Amino acid sequence: MSSTTTPPITEQTRAELREIAARYPEKRSGLLPMLHLLQSVQGKVTPEAIETCAEILELSAADVNGVATFYTMYKRHAVGDYHVGVCTNTLCAVMGGDAIFSRLKDHLGVGNDETTEDGRITLEHVECNAACDYAPVVMVNWEFMDNMTPQSATELVDDLRAGKEVRSTRGPRVSTWREVERVLAGFPDGRADEGPSAGPASLVGLEIARDRGWTAPEAHAARAVEGGPEQGSAGRAVDEADTSRAESETVEQSDAATESGAEKREAK
Repeated sequence: MSSTTTPPITEQTRAELREIAARYPEKRSGLLPMLHLLQSVQGKVTPEAIETCAEILELSAADVNGVATFYTMYKRHAVGDYHVGVCTNTLCAVMGGDAIFSRLKDHLGVGNDETTEDGRITLEHVECNAACDYAPVVMVNWEFMDNMTPQSATELVDDLRAGKEVRSTRGPRVSTWREVERVLAGFPDGRADEGPSAGPASLVGLEIARDRGWTAPEAHAARAVEGGPEQGSAGRAVDEADTSRAESETVEQSDAATESGAEKREAK
C-alpha cells in the first residue's frame, strides 16, 4: 500500500542516478530515466527530485521542471500502487472506453487522476495506447488489458485492491507502480519475457501472408551493406532525383525573386 510519507533521496539513489547519467555521451540525455527512478523512490516528482537531477546533470531546475511537466507519465502527486489508465481516445471510446471509465469512477469513488482512499488505485483516462486492435483497452502500470468491458474492468480493480495476482493479456504479471518506474529507469525486473508479447489480432496479417506465400522484397539496403555489385544503383537514382528536384526548386525560387524585384523597380 502506498505510503503518505515521501522517502528521502538516499546516497544509494544518488549513485544510481549518476549511473544512469553515465550511460549517455551527453549526460543530460539521462534525465527521463532519472525521473522515473526518482518516482520509484518517492512516488512522484518532488522539488527535491528536480533539484537533484539539476545538480547531477548540471542543468537549471527550470530545465528539469520543464521536462517533468511536459510528459504525463511524470506525476506531481502521489500515485497509488496501481495506475489504471482507461483509453478514451476515438476507437476505444466508441467501443466502450467511455462506459468503462464512467463505471470505474463510480465503483472506485474517484474522479480522473485521483487515488482511492486505501492508496491502491489511481484512475486516469489516457490517450491512445497503440492497441486499437484490442479496443477497448485498459492499462495497469503500462501493461495491456485487452478487450475490456465495464464488468471485467470492475473485476480487475477489485482483484488489484484485494492483492490478487493479475496478469497482463500480452505481458507479464503486473508489478506495482513504483516497481515499474524502476524498470523504466533501466533496471530490469526479469519479467520481460513473461507472457505472450503479441495476440491473435496483431498476427492476422502475418498469418495471411504465410498462407498465401507472400514474402517481403529483397532490400536494396541489405545488398549495399554487403558491398554487392548492385550497391545502390537504386540509392544513387534516388539521391540524384532529390538533388535535381532541389536544384529545380532553387532555380524557380531565384527566378521568382528576380521577377519580383523587377516588378518593384518598374513600379517605382
